[in-house]
Amino acid sequence: MNERFSIARWWGVVLKEFLQLRRDRITFAMIIGIPIIQMTLFGFAINSDPKHLPTAVIAADQSEFTRSFIAALRNSDYFDIVATLPDEESGRRALVQGKVLFVVDIPPGFTRELVKGAHPSLLVEADATDSTAVGTSLGALPSIVQSVLQKDLTGPLSSLAAGPAAFDVRIHRLYNPEGITQYNVVPGLMGVILTMTMVMMTGLAITRERERGTMENLLATPVLPIEVTTGKIVPYVAIGLLQVSIILLAARFVFGVPFVGNVATLYLSALLFVAANLSVGIMLSSLAQNQLQGVQLTFFYFLPNILLSGFMFPFAGMPRWAQAIGNALPLTYFNRLVRGILLKGAGWADLWPHVWPMLIFMFVVMAIAVRFYRRTLD
Repeated sequence: MNERFSIARWWGVVLKEFLQLRRDRITFAMIIGIPIIQMTLFGFAINSDPKHLPTAVIAADQSEFTRSFIAALRNSDYFDIVATLPDEESGRRALVQGKVLFVVDIPPGFTRELVKGAHPSLLVEADATDSTAVGTSLGALPSIVQSVLQKDLTGPLSSLAAGPAAFDVRIHRLYNPEGITQYNVVPGLMGVILTMTMVMMTGLAITRERERGTMENLLATPVLPIEVTTGKIVPYVAIGLLQVSIILLAARFVFGVPFVGNVATLYLSALLFVAANLSVGIMLSSLAQNQLQGVQLTFFYFLPNILLSGFMFPFAGMPRWAQAIGNALPLTYFNRLVRGILLKGAGWADLWPHVWPMLIFMFVVMAIAVRFYRRTLD
């Protein structure tokens, strides 16, 4: 045997590897796609200074001063006035449902008290489940108040601007008044862990059958595609619910996360989320030709979930196109569900806007998985 290094043989091996990469389209797409996706997400979608956050106004007093204050909120770029609500109950409901992050409550008689020099107060209620999302915006309120005072307290009212602030803004941080990070992160970890483990385990299910040679035996049986895909999901459902229980116990007794909502509601939401992720795993497993491709597709799916779901970065601070992608992912809705149940005590009526998108996602993905499994049968 010739043990001398041969450039020709070496170059032959190099060409062989390039040919294999060219034929392996999924791996080649990952090589090109992952850097592009990461640069796009971190460069454009991730924003640690969120602006244009959804805000509702309860305006029980209409005057030049209140309109100036609302206009100043809008012009600050931190607040986006999306609704005008009739009362405090509707405002609190909007916060629980996650429709808005702030509710500005202007009390009746505000202008009269202001002109009399009685130093009235405005109330701003903030959804502080994610303290990072609302912290900067709340910090901008004093400068907004000052700009309104300088603009409107002129002429006969200029004496009011000379002393202490003619009115102040009282801030109520709801659901996490102390801004404890664990209250936001630990519930979100439940969805992240379930996404990673459920998709990874089932993502290798069918490819494992192919590589072990047992797929032929399965194809020879009179089992329907829907029976195979759903049958592979059921054992992992129990694993997912066990993980939910472990995370809940750790959240409550290790990290001290409050549990305001209903246990059954949380487990039903988790069951739906587990089923949605298992459907994704089965779909990826049907698309992949081997276990390596299954792992690659799983990572390709997991990356936008963790970055665009509102787990790591404030969802409301992302650009519209990034929010559109995030709204197509089940983890986005599950984060809102689990935080709403644990921290806000939300019920089914409040949670339904976040439940039905996961149902649609699960059925669509399962249909795709069955279709590609049928292609394998053919």
